[in-house]
Amino acid sequence: MENIKPLRFGVLGAAKIARSFIAGVAPSSLVDVVAVASRDLKKATQFASELEVPRAHGSYEALLDDPDIDAVYVPLPNTLHAEWVIKAVEAGKHVLCEKPIAVSKAETLAMFDAARRNGVFLAEAYPYRAQEQTLALRRLLDEGAIGRLQTIIACFGVKFSDPANIRLDPQRGGGALLDAGSYATNMVRMVAGEKPTRVNAIARWSETKVDLTVIANLEFPGGLLGQIACSFNTAYHRHALIAGTDGILETTFLNSPPEAGPPEIHLRRGVPSSTPRETIAFAGGSGFLAEAENYARAVALGREHWNGSTEAESIDTVATLEAIARSIRSGNWESV
Repeated sequence: MENIKPLRFGVLGAAKIARSFIAGVAPSSLVDVVAVASRDLKKATQFASELEVPRAHGSYEALLDDPDIDAVYVPLPNTLHAEWVIKAVEAGKHVLCEKPIAVSKAETLAMFDAARRNGVFLAEAYPYRAQEQTLALRRLLDEGAIGRLQTIIACFGVKFSDPANIRLDPQRGGGALLDAGSYATNMVRMVAGEKPTRVNAIARWSETKVDLTVIANLEFPGGLLGQIACSFNTAYHRHALIAGTDGILETTFLNSPPEAGPPEIHLRRGVPSSTPRETIAFAGGSGFLAEAENYARAVALGREHWNGSTEAESIDTVATLEAIARSIRSGNWESV
């Protein structure tokens, strides 16, 4: 048992993902959700009761004023992230914010600046980053298992058709790019280890004027070429193919395997197609639990313990998403 005082979380909002987060971290000895907030006290109280959370607040401000809360989980609509993250850090709370951390690079910079000024830890939530599968992937690449990287393709697609779904609402930061695309872009940025210099992209649109499908090419200063594909109009898929001078690596990058598929890495250490392929399997589990416990360790023991998206990666991911959105509209290559 780790000798770390449990990190007391408050959760802003009562959306489906907030429910999933609270249920996911329930078994933890490192994380304790002590309060939830909604703009409707009755809704907050019912939500808290259902999930056995001790306290409910009838406003987000009341939760931020709660002295018994150390950290805030922000699963609000994309367009509200910057406002409430900045308010939370100014209230002295650590913050774990759902992806994408913001809808612009300017907002992202302001959020991290506010966290630094207030001496708290702000991090972007990508549960796949806390999975042992992802940690093993990073070790293999660092060891040069497939030689010098040449290309990476990251794909994430899932089908949404209900027009009431917030993901299809253009006024609240909806669209495949900012949702599934943020995962694929963060994956490519993690593997590349640097920000792309320029991008170009195409999209297909929904009747609500949000992007349903996007494919983008990314060029990196070190010579790596990348591509992301994201969609709200395909059967579920979420995987990456990384090719190097001496081999290839194929992997899923799942938040909570094995419910969305087997957490496996397929590795070929060799150039010829006849080279035997290794399959490396992992147990998987709740990404919310793994990520929240890693976050709690980072708060208690130091930021070097955080294995999720770094500040630079989060900033670069949002800047890349912005550039992709510009390229969709201009039809040209756009600088990041």
